[in-house]
Amino acid sequence: MPFLPVFLWTDILIYILLAVITVSILYIRQRPHLRTPWRQVFQRKRGIISIMILLCYVAIGLLDSVHFRLALESTKSTKNSQQHYSSEVITLLDLVVMPLRQQLEKSYSAPFATRSFVREMQTSTSGTAAYDYSKLKFAGSHLGDEQQKWTDISYTILQSTLWAVIACLAIILLVMTYIKRKTKLGWQQQLKFIVSAETVYPLRTLIFMLLALLVTVFNLTALSLDYHIFGTDKVGQDVFYQTLKSVRTGLVIGTLTTLVMLPFALFMGIAAGYFKGWVDDLIQYIYTTLNSIPGVLLIAAAVLMLQVYMNNHPENFVTIAERADMRLLFLCIILGMTSWTGLCRVLRGETLKLREADFVLASRALGTGSFKILHKHIMPNLMHIIMIAVVLDFSGLVLAEAVLSYVGVGVDPSMISWGNMINSARLEMAREPVVWWSLTAAFISMFTLVLAANLFADVVRDAFDPRIQST
Repeated sequence: MPFLPVFLWTDILIYILLAVITVSILYIRQRPHLRTPWRQVFQRKRGIISIMILLCYVAIGLLDSVHFRLALESTKSTKNSQQHYSSEVITLLDLVVMPLRQQLEKSYSAPFATRSFVREMQTSTSGTAAYDYSKLKFAGSHLGDEQQKWTDISYTILQSTLWAVIACLAIILLVMTYIKRKTKLGWQQQLKFIVSAETVYPLRTLIFMLLALLVTVFNLTALSLDYHIFGTDKVGQDVFYQTLKSVRTGLVIGTLTTLVMLPFALFMGIAAGYFKGWVDDLIQYIYTTLNSIPGVLLIAAAVLMLQVYMNNHPENFVTIAERADMRLLFLCIILGMTSWTGLCRVLRGETLKLREADFVLASRALGTGSFKILHKHIMPNLMHIIMIAVVLDFSGLVLAEAVLSYVGVGVDPSMISWGNMINSARLEMAREPVVWWSLTAAFISMFTLVLAANLFADVVRDAFDPRIQST
């Protein structure tokens, strides 16, 4: 085989999560009471904008979740021997952005620069030594004259934007053709509905957002082939490549930690609120005790224990990627086990109120069992709280990874993440002149993801909260 598949623990959990989401979508489509709120989410402009941005991040994260090891070239003497594979684990995203991964400079370089950020001794063609900024190996290498850099960048932007517009028009024509065949609506009628915003869904917003995303993707792709659009770091690695590789780490922290936290919060919160008595006292004692322990110290202790285990048992980790992935998975588990108390407290209070509602008292008077009441009456009325809390916790956990990696107890230093980028930028900000682009790139990408997640959470709250629906 030309490659050897590598299945990391986080990859397996991501595949399982995708399967659960697929099954959930099929289940929701068959339930009108669940389909109606989600339709309202897609009918909001903020919902469309945030979903499209989140889908871009998810696509990058999924590409970066398919790991494998490439086969080594076999010589004539080893032609009939066993196939050997590289010890380096790469992903589909690495193949897509291979030029960014391979174009390494000597050291720092500013965004769109053609020369290094630091002066060094170099010898000219005439043999004289000079202390000057050396020319970069890859960035701007296609230019005959460095003075033409901004002209070349402007031309690339115009050309990429034109191709993005053409691609957007092609997608719109394909969709309109499909609608025409399905609904028998003519081209003019469809255009009239889109321009006048008379459609059920905000198609005009969707088209503008699609155009903006295509223009951004096309321009970043074209410019990154010839320049380092976010500069390079201390070892000459492209910062834009680091930013793309950090997406998967943030998504894994946000999603897998939520999956770990959710069962604890649901079981504990609903049980404490519904059964009360000694069950309520016991659960309150558990989460009060857990809240009294500083979360950062508990996470640091757990991560350091795992680090000691990995150092004492290196034979259990064949590659560096497996070692880093185990630490990432362990960090998700620890964050999930320490962050369920807030949602548990909210669900307990809401369950205390629901158990005294008339429809619950009537079901209990008719002899309905407790577990059936929980399934038929309590859980459906808690779903809006759960949905809102899950999306909001995702944003907080993405930020938590950055903070934990900054203080040294987050993901493995060999794993690229926004937290590690910010941590490395700490010393760069103390330089003179300041190396600002690593911090800026991490901030922009993290800010966009968290902002889109928060906008999505607001739309989900408006669609699922029955109190807002009643008003």
